[in-house]
Formats: sequence, structure tokens, C-alpha cells
Amino acid sequence: MPQRTTAEVIDRFNHAFVRHDPEILDDLIAEDCVMEAIQPAPDGERVEGRQACLTFWRALAGDRTTQFGPEEVWVDGDRATILWRYRFGDGPEDSVRGVNLMRVRDGRIFAALGYSKTGAPVPLATDSEARA
Repeated sequence: MPQRTTAEVIDRFNHAFVRHDPEILDDLIAEDCVMEAIQPAPDGERVEGRQACLTFWRALAGDRTTQFGPEEVWVDGDRATILWRYRFGDGPEDSVRGVNLMRVRDGRIFAALGYSKTGAPVPLATDSEARA
């Protein structure tokens, strides 16, 4: 089976959130994956390891009360930049825009750094909520 390109991995990653289908994530995450979430300020939560990253992202992808929408994606070699909007309500003020800086190695995500355009807390599913 040919190895997935960075573009293919990132496309599948985005579809997991758009379709609320966390199972898509299962074979996209490297064992040594490190991600930094957009909260809490100022540096965001750092999550390390495949299982911890999967737990975090599965909770977010499975939350049908929110909607993730990629606005633009750029891929260059093993790196990808995802501009996105995350909606957590019906009003225009019930969303936040942000960016994820991603790295892919051997067809799997091993780094994901998230940044947003807000200083206020955003209601995101957290690791502890995912276990509840």
C-alpha cells in the first residue's frame, strides 16, 4: 500500500471533524505525536503521545454541538497550514477563527500546533470531558 501524502493525511484529518467521524483519526496519528491546543491561555494545553492526542481529537470530532470548518489549507512537503473556523453556537459571535501548523512523517501526524484569534475562553471538549 503506498504511503499517504501530507495533503491526503491533512484532508482526512479535516474530514474527521467536518463529518463528526472520530474513527477517521485512528490511523493518522504517530506514536510520538505532540499537539498544542488553543487553550488555556497563554500557551494552550500540550498533549503528548498517540493515545492522548487521539483522545483529545476524538472528543472534539465527535461533538455534534459544534462545527469545524477548514477555510484554507496549504501543504508544503511535510508541513501543512490549516486556517479554520470553529462554531459553538448559532450566532455570529459564537465562533472563533484559528490556524493549525501541522507536520506529517511516514503518513502520520506527529506535530500539531493550534492558535486562535481570541482572548476569551472557547467551549471545547477537553481530555477530562472525553473520559466522562
